Amino acid sequence: MKIKDAEIITLMQNPRTLEQGVRALMDAYQSRLYWHIRRIIVDGDLAQDTLQDTFIKAYQNFHQFKNDSQLYTWLYRIATNEALQQVNKMKKMKKTDEDPEYHMQNLIADNTADDAEEIQLLLQNAIQSLPEKQKLVFMMRYYDDLAYEEISKIVDMSVGTLKTNYHYAKQKIEEYIKENYENNF
Repeated sequence: MKIKDAEIITLMQNPRTLEQGVRALMDAYQSRLYWHIRRIIVDGDLAQDTLQDTFIKAYQNFHQFKNDSQLYTWLYRIATNEALQQVNKMKKMKKTDEDPEYHMQNLIADNTADDAEEIQLLLQNAIQSLPEKQKLVFMMRYYDDLAYEEISKIVDMSVGTLKTNYHYAKQKIEEYIKENYENNF
């Protein structure tokens, strides 16, 4: 039986049922948040660590949840911020002499199953080549199927700006795949 957000919120607001509420929150959103984070970070272990950081932050800051948005919107915002902080840390760290984009593409190749279709690998590389905002909007819309209004609340951008970013991201991905598919296959 899936617990409703209202029940999770009620459990987490009561000190006697807080632990039960945290467990229910994790059970309800762990998988969705993990895959959201994983698409941003790519590395599975780091995504798992970031997921834990997300739940810790949610627990520590639950008193700030105003119930003016859906619970998953609030959690996605925390997860997105945590994931972007990890990406920025990765970019700042020196990985021998390779640049961050090269490192991210290697992570994608290492984390893609051997039998994965070439087009899927091209898609992942194309997504990683996008500017940060376009990448984020594209992944939330394409993979998580979130409405622009929900994404707007998560990333604090206007719906119009999000639609523009998504449009440009799609164009760049299509161009990347066409160019690289023809050149490599």
